[in-house]
Amino acid sequence: MTWSIIARDPLTGQIGIAVATRFFAVGARVPHIAPGIGGIATQALVNPYYGIDGVKLLREGSSPREVVDTLIATDSGREARQLHVMDIKGRIAAHTGAECVDWCGHLQGDNFSLAGNMLAGAAVLDDTAKAYAANISLPFAQRLIVAMKAGEAAGGDKRGKQSTALLVYSTEQYPDLDLRVDDHPAPLAELRRLYEKAHERFIPYLRCAPSKARPWGVTDREAIEAEIARYKKPA
Repeated sequence: MTWSIIARDPLTGQIGIAVATRFFAVGARVPHIAPGIGGIATQALVNPYYGIDGVKLLREGSSPREVVDTLIATDSGREARQLHVMDIKGRIAAHTGAECVDWCGHLQGDNFSLAGNMLAGAAVLDDTAKAYAANISLPFAQRLIVAMKAGEAAGGDKRGKQSTALLVYSTEQYPDLDLRVDDHPAPLAELRRLYEKAHERFIPYLRCAPSKARPWGVTDREAIEAEIARYKKPA
């Protein structure tokens, strides 16, 4: 019922997950990221603890393969689950249970991983991957959205559309972006609108927010307003 992409931007070190489905509030269950370490997407008959426990395992130094093997080993429902994991080094592992609904499967590329189930066909993942690889010049978050739109154009979730989400982290413990469309007739189009809206105030403010390198952030009003003035709508 879902397809997702986990990716790493080698230029910025950002890790991002984008996901779409014909199901309510997909962003509340599927994407999980450990900043600077890796990302996990748990889907199909979702086991939320794959994300919770999987992030903990990544933080403890487990490889993606070890994470997947550990999570499914004691889960009696593993054949109805789908899971994929990518770490900051670009290593990838995935599991698609035998009881996941066709079309289902996963694939991997250079610094990105894809998985999906209950899809219109294999072209959903293929076209998502092609669009992500072809749009290297776009800003990372926008590149993820464009890739998901290509998967939607190839048929997406074979039941239709309802929700989508985009989660992006860099080095901080708070996200660069956490955008969710929980219930909408055109969720990816709405996600793109929210992404553009974020450039008006939210994304410029992040340059002034507290960080590991600058614990108190920028408190000078003129400096904050200067950052907001730099706003340019994405292409």
